[in-house]
Order: sequence, then C-alpha cells, then structure tokens
Amino acid sequence: MSLIRVPNISNDAAPPAAGLSQRTVLVLATGAGLGAASIYYSQPMLGVLATDTGASTQTLGLMPTLTQLGYALGIFFTAPLGDRHDRRTLILIKVALLVASLAAAAFSPSVAPLLVASLAMGLAASFAQDIVPAAATLAPEAQRGRVVGTVMTGLLLGILLSRVVSGFAAEHVGWRATFFGVALATAALGVALWRFLPRFAPTTQLPYGALLGSLLQLWRNHPALRRAALAQALLGVGFSAVWSTLAVWLHGAPFHLGSAVAGAFGLAGAAAALAAPIIGRLADRHGAHAITQLGAVIAAISFASMALTPWLPRELQMAWLVVGVVGFDLGFQASLIAHQTLIYGIDPGARGRLNAVLFVSMFSGMALGAALGSVLLAQWGWLAVSALATGTALAALLVRRWRPA
Repeated sequence: MSLIRVPNISNDAAPPAAGLSQRTVLVLATGAGLGAASIYYSQPMLGVLATDTGASTQTLGLMPTLTQLGYALGIFFTAPLGDRHDRRTLILIKVALLVASLAAAAFSPSVAPLLVASLAMGLAASFAQDIVPAAATLAPEAQRGRVVGTVMTGLLLGILLSRVVSGFAAEHVGWRATFFGVALATAALGVALWRFLPRFAPTTQLPYGALLGSLLQLWRNHPALRRAALAQALLGVGFSAVWSTLAVWLHGAPFHLGSAVAGAFGLAGAAAALAAPIIGRLADRHGAHAITQLGAVIAAISFASMALTPWLPRELQMAWLVVGVVGFDLGFQASLIAHQTLIYGIDPGARGRLNAVLFVSMFSGMALGAALGSVLLAQWGWLAVSALATGTALAALLVRRWRPA
C-alpha cells in the first residue's frame, strides 16, 4: 500500500479544516491498525506455544493478559504526553521499542522472557492510541464520528486480521518466525511514519506530573467520561475472555483444530470491523448514547448464543461460532466508536488524555478478561467463559441506561 504525504499541522488545538482528505484518513487508519495488531498476535498461537514449550494453559494465558495490561499502562503513562509534546515524536519512539520487544519475543529461550516481552509489546504498541486523537483533532466536528469510525476500522482490522496472520504463520513457520516477521513489518511501518506523519503542536504546557494528575481531574469532572470508561471496560472483559480462550478451546477436544483455523475466526471479526464507518455516521445522526446501548445488546446476545455451541450438531458448530464472533465484535466496536465520539466532544484540548482514560479502562478490563477467561476455561469450560462475557455485556448496558439523579 502506498502512503501519501499528509499536510503539516501547525497547531493541534487549531480548529479543523472544512474537510479532511481520504488519503490523510487512510494513512492514520493504516498506522493505527498495524500498531494495535501487535497486541493480539499471541492469541491464536497459544495452542502451538503450549505444545512447543510444555507450559500450562494458565501460564500461557498470561501472555495476552500481560500484553493488554502493558497496553493499558502505556496509554496511561505516555498517551497524555501527546497533549504536551509532538505526537509524531512520541509515536516514532514507541514504534522503535515495539520492534525491539517483538525481536526479543522471537528469540526468547523460555516462557519467562517471553512473558516479559509480551508486557513490553503492550507498552510500545500503545502508539496506536496516539493516532486516534490525532484523527479526531483533524476531523471537522460534523464528520468526527465518520472519521474516527474509519480510523477505528483500520485499527480494528489490524487487531482482527492479526489473529489470521499469526495463526496461519505459527502453524506453517513457527511462532518464533512469526514474531520476527512482525518485527520487520513494524520497522517498515516506522520508516513510513517517519516520512509521512504530520507534526502536532502541544495544547498544554502542564508538567508531566500535573499532566497525569489531570487524568484524575477529568475523571472527577465529567460523568459522561466515567460512564463511557466503565461501560467499555465491562465490554472489554467479555471480549477478551472469549478471544483469549477461543484458540485454546478449539485446539483441544472435541475440535482438535490448529492455530490457522483459530486465527481464521479473525476474518469473521474483520467483517464486523468494516461496519465501523457506518456506526460512526449513525452516531453523528442519531446520537452516540443510543449506539452504545445497541452495541451492548448485540454483544450480550452474541455471547449468550455462543454458549450453546457444544450442544449443537457438529456440522453447525463452526458456522454458529462465526455468527457469534461477528455479532460480539460488531457490538463491541459499535459501543467503542460511540464512546469515542462522546468523549472527544468533552474538551478538544484534552483529547489525548480523554482517550487515555477511556482506553486504560477498556484494556484494564481486557487484561482482567484474559486472566479470568483462562481460569474459567481450565476449571469449568467454555460455558463459564460465555457466561462471564454475557454477564459483563449486560452490566455495560445497565451502566449506559442508568440516569444519574
């Protein structure tokens, strides 16, 4: 894919232009997608890793847990710097660190350093969340939902297709070669971003400590932010619990499917990701609050339906799972895009920090979901994982429907 030079941005706080070129949106979406993909490469490889390393399911379940926890920590401690410094510099530093951590994973001699590399991957991959508020800043207010939705399509496609790529590659060339190949691809992305990413002037002069402290102030001052963060975190618990256990469940009895098949379920999720721009337009037209509730309902129904899979005829099980994956991915993405549209309107000068609060909350929920999902699958099976996901999606719906006095 060729990258087109985007215009220089002289002031991040300046009002957006009357329009935003599709080529600029494409560059932002590509960068967000390739960055976020790094968080999920390990998930469909867990079955292969268990066979190769001899580690237990619960131990290897720490890989997605640590990666998502690292992502949350990376957003919390570094994304606010995008309001204080040039986001371009911040992104390029993180890309370099991500290349190093992927290479470290490829050459890990045992599970312990692989877990450390997983945490580092998450920390560095958080540059994807430095790109999203940049898109919101560039977009005119009337188009913000559509533009954020398009960039999120790139990000979500990167997340979902990463499972397809890593699942196929791990089965055919091994997990080490997969991590090394991703490191090379990320290095190429870094060169492209260095050449084409615009510069952004800071919107605040707060010292770093005060900048982090302002996250708590934003949380206290804006009930809409608290509701968005809590609801998305609850959805993240179920989303991650299912995705982090699906490959392990399919790898074992009665399916005995390889990592390539497990990773291919990312294609089903990718189909849902294509709806992100449409969701953004619906949020612009009908209000983001309604879309957050619709997303939670769709996710809850999909999670509940997937619990029935073991009792269906064998010839229907895979198709049923595909429908469920499309459904819960669509619901999760609809709520996320609508929540982003809501919070970006709170304070245009603090979009990096608002985005940090939302995504730290969401990925903290996802880290918790990955950990709980591994334990539930090992102890009580797929029904327990599905029950957890359904329950947290319904809890997210209650948060969105609750009207404070």
